[in-house]
This record gives sequence, C-alpha cells and structure tokens, in this order.
Amino acid sequence: MVRPGGGRAGSPAGQSSVRPGKALLTMWVGRRSVSRMTAAAVPQRVRWAVDLLDPGPDERILEAGSGPGAAAMLVCERLTGRGSMLAIDRSATATQRISQRCASHVEAGRLQVRTGELNTLDVPDGSLDAAFTINVNLFWTRSPAPELRLLHAALRDGGRLHVCYGSDGPQAPRRITDAITAAMAEHEFTDVAVRSGEGGLAITGRR
Repeated sequence: MVRPGGGRAGSPAGQSSVRPGKALLTMWVGRRSVSRMTAAAVPQRVRWAVDLLDPGPDERILEAGSGPGAAAMLVCERLTGRGSMLAIDRSATATQRISQRCASHVEAGRLQVRTGELNTLDVPDGSLDAAFTINVNLFWTRSPAPELRLLHAALRDGGRLHVCYGSDGPQAPRRITDAITAAMAEHEFTDVAVRSGEGGLAITGRR
C-alpha cells in the first residue's frame, strides 16, 4: 500500500522503502544505460566522417556546420595532446547545444564554439591542420567559392579538407560529388578524391 506522502506502508511518509544498496545499483545501471543511449544516438555518418578525418592528438581542427555537436564531441575525445577544435554554425540554437553537450571540452580550452557563417569566419592563414563538414549543402547547391577560398587560406600547407555527406541523402551521389570535386580543383586543392563507405561519402583534398 502506498501512503499519501509517497512512502510504502511501514516506511515513514515521503521516504522510499528501496534499500541504499539497491538504489546505488539502480543509479549505476541507469547511468550505463544513458551512456549506451548517447553512443547509439550518434549517427553513423558522423562516426564515419570522424574516422575518415582521423584527427591526431595535437591537430587544429575546424568543423563548419557543427549542428548539435556530435562530431565535435568525437573529435575532441581524440585531441589528447595539445590539439584544439573550432566549431562554427550559423544557428545560435545549435552552438548553444554544442556548448552544453561539450561543456567539459570548452572548459578545458580544447573546444571553441562560434555562431556565424563560414564565409565570414576570421582565422589566421595557415592555422588549421584539417577542416571538415557533414551534410552542409552549400558546397553543391550554389558556388562555394567564398568558403573554399577561406578554407584554402586557413589550412596549412598539406592541410586537408573533407566535405562529407551521409548515405541516406535524397540526391544522387554524382550530383554532389561532381560539383564539389570541380570546385575544389578550381580553388587549388590537390589530391581531390571521392571516398565512400557504409556511413556516407566525402570529397577530400589537400591545400
């Protein structure tokens, strides 16, 4: 029988009859379940893109169009040395979610989050080892000349750019890859190639 105060019969009102040991076990199992749910919630295209990027522990990384921060979290977990990451998104709601999701990395100085358009980003020339995007359509729906000029300047010599898309997109892959491959070559990226896998496809190149 449950008392009005929330406790069961034989327990003081308002108190649970669950033993402390059982409560701790419940909390531990709950946390493990949340952790598993969080891991499962990361889309396959995001995991695939970060694996393809393969950031080193000391690298300086940019993600444009960071969304809710799933990729930023995975990248920051690999920056175990002096590496750092800059995440930019034009949506203030998205950048707020990134800051909350990756709060420990922001506090550690490993992650910086900015709100704004990629073509207005202010970063020093040659300051990045790699840049990547996931499902950012501007690279094939219009001329990406302003963005590619900025990225080419921001990357160091040999720095890499990965423009990634999930495999569940509505467009035919060639419609995306042909346009971006041509644009990257036009803006002096070298070793331009199309990579594909179960998680999606990417157009990659180097400065």
